[in-house]
Amino acid sequence: MGAILENLTTGGPVIALLAVISLLSITLIAVKLLQLWPVTSGKDQRQNAIELWQTGDKHGAQAQIEQGKSPADRILQYAMGALQNGLKGPLLTAELERRGNEEVQRMNGLIRLLELIAMVSPLLGLLGTVLGMIQSFQELELAQGAANASVLAGGIWQALLTTAAGLVVAIPAAIAAGLFSARIDRAALMIESAVGQLMLADHGR
Repeated sequence: MGAILENLTTGGPVIALLAVISLLSITLIAVKLLQLWPVTSGKDQRQNAIELWQTGDKHGAQAQIEQGKSPADRILQYAMGALQNGLKGPLLTAELERRGNEEVQRMNGLIRLLELIAMVSPLLGLLGTVLGMIQSFQELELAQGAANASVLAGGIWQALLTTAAGLVVAIPAAIAAGLFSARIDRAALMIESAVGQLMLADHGR
């Protein structure tokens, strides 16, 4: 463990910055995982609620989704309440679209920051490598050819360490951002599907 810490400290401020960014990335991934875990849940309950609505059991339909935790549940619950209060047509459509956009925007929060981490971390690692290589060759020049080859190789190895660290930080962030974005897209489609089915069921009644 001590050897690992010693190797990390030899990377200089770039390694320290990447360590901070890594902690930030892990925290963001954990927060988004907790937030997005339930966003695709409740499909069967929504389907049952829409079937109850179509049969005229409005209270039963609303009771089916009262405890729902997904954006589609919240939008569907509002749509049912609005229809029961007589709100229909373009006004209801516009309000549902606004609420749906807000839900998607809320789910997308911090995803851009993860994408930025995935993009910037390799560049920081490359910067550290370039700076380390410059320092190694400066030492070689100052030694006027008398430098030990193993010492030079050690300096180059330490410089390349920052590139590896940048990739280690970037890869999980990029994977997480991609998976989260795909899950958000699924949740958005579920919102559209649930609202569309409700409108058809209400029209059928």
